[in-house]
Amino acid sequence: MTKTLTRKLANKEHAAVVTYIMGGDGGLDALEEQLLFLEKSGVSAIEIGIPFSDPVADGPIIQLAGLRALKEHVSLEAILTKLQASKVQIPLIIMSYINPIFHLGIPKFVELLQKTPVKGLIIPDLPYEHQTLITPELEGTDIALIPLVSLTSPKERLEEIAKQAEGFIYAVTVNGTTGVRTEFDTHIDSHLAYLKSISPVPVLAGFGVSSIEHVEKFAHVCDGVIIGSKVVQMLHEEKSAELGAFLQKAAEVRIEN
Repeated sequence: MTKTLTRKLANKEHAAVVTYIMGGDGGLDALEEQLLFLEKSGVSAIEIGIPFSDPVADGPIIQLAGLRALKEHVSLEAILTKLQASKVQIPLIIMSYINPIFHLGIPKFVELLQKTPVKGLIIPDLPYEHQTLITPELEGTDIALIPLVSLTSPKERLEEIAKQAEGFIYAVTVNGTTGVRTEFDTHIDSHLAYLKSISPVPVLAGFGVSSIEHVEKFAHVCDGVIIGSKVVQMLHEEKSAELGAFLQKAAEVRIEN
């Protein structure tokens, strides 16, 4: 069964634009307003980060957003409960470290997910070899477990992951944490082009994407981008008009590959 998330992101004309926000940054009551704003801005899907005290993959901007959310006593269960009433029509994606999921309990977690518009799940600290901790619970659902792949992964591993991929492949574009970047590795284009050539699902580039030039660059070699730190920072600074204009322009970038 082709997952809804795959179908929504497989646009052959324009780059898919997925944005990231930290759930509860600005208070839990602001979450729906943020989601509806991003949907109106033309994005393809939205990742919702779960605040966690030890975020190994997060850069400074997202770490600070997580701390603000934790001060508001935001939890994974509170976010999922809030999302049950969401009116957002585009797919949502939960991005959580494994500890909050274990704390809630995997069966209860998946049960709550299915009551929301969530169609994808990213667990940055869950190795590919251990994904069976959660995949049995996801069987028969429309929720895709999205793999992350790094620049340093050997081709054999990339091919193995691609064979099992659902939703999309999250192609990490830097060796390090999230955050705004001005430059990328010199072999990033060939890496993404190879991933696209072996993947049955869309390939999206994430970590460091922060400008229209970045979106255009990656639209030459893959299916779209994930924009996180820039979105989190501009929402925090209440620059909604500027952010909306940026995202609308990003969503108009045409795929060239």
